[in-house]
Amino acid sequence: MGILAALLIGAIAGWLAGLIVRGAGFGLIGNIVVGIIGALVAGWLLPKLNVTLATGTLGSILDATVGAVVVLVVLSLIRR
Repeated sequence: MGILAALLIGAIAGWLAGLIVRGAGFGLIGNIVVGIIGALVAGWLLPKLNVTLATGTLGSILDATVGAVVVLVVLSLIRR
């Protein structure tokens, strides 16, 4: 996957995670960064747990969104 596609998927995932986790967002740019970090977390964590949500681009967006939600929840717990 190209770097541009990975950034776009991370941006979409960060935006979706910001909608899912209300009050834990960091604004549009912050959520995009969290989405990119979440995509990396999901790319590492989900295969370790032997979890596959879907395949293709939709699967990548779902995986990255799950990772971004995890990152947002952890960051919101740390900020308290």
